[in-house]
Amino acid sequence: MLTAFARAFKTPDLRKKLLFTLGIIVIYRIGTHIPIPGVDYTSVQQCVDEASGKQGIFGLVNMFSGGALLQITIFALGIMPYITASIILQLLTVVIPRLEALKKEGQAGTAKITQYTRYLTVALAVLQGTGLVATARSGALFSGCTVAGNVVPDRSIFTTVVMVVTMTAGTAVVMWLGELITDRGIGNGMSILMFISIAATFPAALWAIKQEGSLADGWIEFGTVMLVGFVMVGLVVFVEQAQRRIPVQYAKRMIGRRSYGGTSTYIPLKVNQAGVIPVIFASSLLYIPALIAQFSDSKSGWRTWIEANLADPSAPTHLVLYFFLIVFFAFFYVAISFNPEEVADNMKKYGGFIPGIRAGRPTAEYLSYVLNRITWPGSLYLGLIALVPTMALAGFGANQNFPFGGTSILIIVGVGLETVKQIESQLQQRNYEGFLR
Repeated sequence: MLTAFARAFKTPDLRKKLLFTLGIIVIYRIGTHIPIPGVDYTSVQQCVDEASGKQGIFGLVNMFSGGALLQITIFALGIMPYITASIILQLLTVVIPRLEALKKEGQAGTAKITQYTRYLTVALAVLQGTGLVATARSGALFSGCTVAGNVVPDRSIFTTVVMVVTMTAGTAVVMWLGELITDRGIGNGMSILMFISIAATFPAALWAIKQEGSLADGWIEFGTVMLVGFVMVGLVVFVEQAQRRIPVQYAKRMIGRRSYGGTSTYIPLKVNQAGVIPVIFASSLLYIPALIAQFSDSKSGWRTWIEANLADPSAPTHLVLYFFLIVFFAFFYVAISFNPEEVADNMKKYGGFIPGIRAGRPTAEYLSYVLNRITWPGSLYLGLIALVPTMALAGFGANQNFPFGGTSILIIVGVGLETVKQIESQLQQRNYEGFLR
């Protein structure tokens, strides 16, 4: 593998792509440390130190921004608005016939949907930026910090507008950087930036676990976390690569004097067909009531109940709801992203059939049956990956922002595997060995 990486940098065009990607990553990381105008940076740093390991409801967004959210920098919103916009457009494609027609138009339709995604990303950035500024001004962003009210000293409308515009522009720049990586670099740009954002939080989180530990100066807790992390990475790699291959046979067709078809192939159905989307959906849904509770009366009974049962990631109610929401969204997302009837119609149109299954409706029913069967273990796997770290580390007193948590580890492994595959495909164009000899 090390030889393959060396060969990658010896290949001129591949080296340019890799260096271009690394350059964009450096620019992105610099932007996550530049504070926006109107923020007292000293107060922010003090509150970040006091809130270390206690990010609460903002933990997910802070993770996707590489820690830039709590620093209130120009890239504070990170890639989250684009992710949200992409998910919304993907869901609307199933509901709105116009978007579904655009999706079937090929490259021109995809370009149009991409344009809509950009517009929606900017709109969501304005909305989320306004919410972040309002939360920072009220002191709810760093609840419990002694100087939380001094984070935004100037409360004028002009300063507020400048802060929102700056964060929106930062989101647009992040989106542009991601598209540059996709066009001129290696891998999917948005996924690479997401990977870097999550990986950037690992060293600080691991060191915090070591410092907070009490067994052998924290080394026992640190070693346990690393061991759990390696086991989880191995499990995620194994399941993410697992797939059910349904054989498909294409009948021979005579067109003129030439014979076409007669080949055998398969439909790969992944065990985790939904990817990380169910975890993101479940996390976002559970964060909504906790976020609303931040702006209500601190003495109200329902806010106390939400903070004790939903806002606390280690609460039994939170864990149970989180698990069932992940399972539900796994089935929901698979149902809208994979249409067995459409696949069966396409197979019938081109003379394909599954051995032992009649073409048409029986094929669609068979695909639906197999998909439901493999979605069950996939959804349970997602739920366990999301919950096991929190439950396993509770006995060691580690903070709840475990670096190898469900969302982070799924994205890290998924993007890593996909990027390595793309580099390997580039290498195999010149040397068949690739990464594995």
